[in-house]
Amino acid sequence: MPQTYIVNGQVYLDRRFQPMTVGMHGGVIRLLPPGAPIPEGAETVDAAGMKVVPGFIDVHTHGGVGVDVNGADADDLEKLCRFFAGNGTTAWLCSVLTDTVEQTNWCIDQFKAHKAVGQPTAELLGIHLEGPFLAAEYKGAMPEHLLRAGDPALLGAYQERAEGNIRYLTVSPEAEGVIGLIPEAQRLGIVAAIGHSGADYETSMEAIAAGARACTHTFNAMGLFHQHRPAIMGAVLESDVYCEMICDGRHLHPGAVRLLIKTKGLDRVVAVTDSIMAAGLPDGRYHLGVNDVVVEEGDAKLASTGVRAGSTLTQDTALRSLMAFTGQPMEELLPALTENPARLIGVLDRKGSIAEGKDADLVLLDGENQVRTVFCRGRRVKG
Repeated sequence: MPQTYIVNGQVYLDRRFQPMTVGMHGGVIRLLPPGAPIPEGAETVDAAGMKVVPGFIDVHTHGGVGVDVNGADADDLEKLCRFFAGNGTTAWLCSVLTDTVEQTNWCIDQFKAHKAVGQPTAELLGIHLEGPFLAAEYKGAMPEHLLRAGDPALLGAYQERAEGNIRYLTVSPEAEGVIGLIPEAQRLGIVAAIGHSGADYETSMEAIAAGARACTHTFNAMGLFHQHRPAIMGAVLESDVYCEMICDGRHLHPGAVRLLIKTKGLDRVVAVTDSIMAAGLPDGRYHLGVNDVVVEEGDAKLASTGVRAGSTLTQDTALRSLMAFTGQPMEELLPALTENPARLIGVLDRKGSIAEGKDADLVLLDGENQVRTVFCRGRRVKG
């Protein structure tokens, strides 16, 4: 792979934009002072008038461009990698909705098959299991008959089959056996998030004390705050867990986004899409796992109940929405899409920021904050 140098851009370093030359050599970043000589024969990319930011990381997505993760084979997963990369997402987790053991195992096998052939575009970092260890009260799009109590043996079998690549797990604290499952997940190298839950405050705090480190699509599909019964929402806001937020203007009112950021601080929020196969496509009829979904004006809902079922969001749109909702500058908000998710799932050593020796996952944004050019581990995939 030839050396490439991005020059004349405003580069996001140490949470501020500054002039710098960013080199990409062997798939990793090399930083040079602005105006430093470029090695002979290297490719040069002129980023004048543009911002150079770390590639976005999405830890919660079920698909896009006609691909549903629960039914995606290895080729479909690569199709998603290309789609996400085009929107600035250079690394992601595939979120497997609660399904049968057989289908979940199939999904794990497809992940492994995809990983085995190499990843030229966005990097599929691992698997997010959204369930099946969930309670029925706030199941959302989860098939109720497939929900189950916490089962360490099953989780261990999934992780063994996945060869350690399950990185993230959503559980309901009140489901039988889940409190004991959280430390087991931790032992297996899996970060536990709580959600899809009507758990009371005490049970939720117990789950957090047991090792839960995040909250899945905060405010959505969970018991909300009451001054006498703070519930899971109160526990999540009070504690230092990371909070996923879906910034599509539908799952969260802009005021709720501002409240969440003000309560948690910008170091503890993670912008996710929770996108489904309809992302990148027109309104119409789609599916999410075993569920039929209708998308109208970009809003995805279960055909059977009208309950919201994921989103059609992409992370570049989420960033622009965050800026519009909060009025805060991009440099304050970028960690929600980069550094924070990288830290949450344990890949900050190579992802999530622009630094010497890290993966060359870079996005060039124009003056309207539209994605113009994308590099995945030094390979140009857009622009």
